[in-house]
Amino acid sequence: MKKVVLGVLKRRLMMASLHSWRGIKACFKHEEAFRIELFLAAVFLPLAPIVASNAIELALLMVSVLLVLIVELLNSAVEAAIDRIGLEHHDLSGRAKDQGSAAVTLSMLVFLIIWLSVLIG
Repeated sequence: MKKVVLGVLKRRLMMASLHSWRGIKACFKHEEAFRIELFLAAVFLPLAPIVASNAIELALLMVSVLLVLIVELLNSAVEAAIDRIGLEHHDLSGRAKDQGSAAVTLSMLVFLIIWLSVLIG
């Protein structure tokens, strides 16, 4: 029984990882903002251990970078779903896209606040 459960969990983890990787690839392919943010993450994540003076600062710096990527992925998912429904203008579609964009902007503000706080001291 234990082997069956472990086998199911392993397969589930493998499939979830595959779907996640496909989502990242699709976002990279179709979203310029994600490509830019991924490039910036490649710059800032290696800088985090240099800038941080303790483990808490390191975690905050790294999480703030990843938060921007996470929110951009969610925003891109909302936009793709809205576009799937229809490309004609609709107030609710526009509102959903604007709110997703606002979420990305707020995640960037969190990033700035954390990095400036750590850098300034």
